[in-house]
Amino acid sequence: MKIKNLAAALTAAIAISGAQAQAAEPAQSPTVVLVHGAFADSSSWNGVAARLKADGINVVAAANPLRGVAEDARYVSSIVDAIPGPVVLVGHSYGGSVISNVTARDQKVKALVYVAAFAPEVGESAAQLAGKFPGGTLGGALAPPVPTPDGGKDLYIDQNKFWKQFAADVSESDARLMAIGQRPIAEAALNEASKHALWKQLPSYFVYGTADKNIPAAALEFMAKRGGSRDTVVVKDASHVVMTSHPAPVAELIERAVAGKE
Repeated sequence: MKIKNLAAALTAAIAISGAQAQAAEPAQSPTVVLVHGAFADSSSWNGVAARLKADGINVVAAANPLRGVAEDARYVSSIVDAIPGPVVLVGHSYGGSVISNVTARDQKVKALVYVAAFAPEVGESAAQLAGKFPGGTLGGALAPPVPTPDGGKDLYIDQNKFWKQFAADVSESDARLMAIGQRPIAEAALNEASKHALWKQLPSYFVYGTADKNIPAAALEFMAKRGGSRDTVVVKDASHVVMTSHPAPVAELIERAVAGKE
């Protein structure tokens, strides 16, 4: 009996010790995945990424293909699936449509952050949402469409109109370089209906500027309210590239999303 009691006591002690060790192990902090939008590239996140990294947060900037909502969402989903641990998805502009359609495995995505971004309902397209309220002037700033080998069309912003349209609160010299390096979006992508609305299932956060000419501030406010935003940051006089011109408040909001704060 004494041997059995000793064995039972040892088993219990080992179980308690293991439970204590598990409880002491800190939860893995989410990796932030940044998804750029149309007419931009991953470098548009540099100021935000630098701040997140300085605060010890792992960051990945995805090279969004800008070919179509479903196709781009599958690509970003593959990136999320390859990252160990939880993820917070951050989308700018059209990138918001993409993160709304991500279907990563094992419920890895913990929160969504929309940065001057579309948060479409199922069946809505970016083009529909951009035209829902007055004030957007993107159409008049586009260059002639460029035919693609698959029979589609790529859209660019006219380089001479890029600064005022897209990045008016960035220096003119920086905006000219951004215009040269802009990534085109397939015309069909802006008209593709969303198949998912992940913001209905996850905590969502929104930040945008009042001087956005691509997506009117009224449309961004509408989407934030409809999406039940836990925290909405409105940056006065900020352009469509609020993450480039005002990286500090954008990074701070992302960090609140990582921490699960409101």
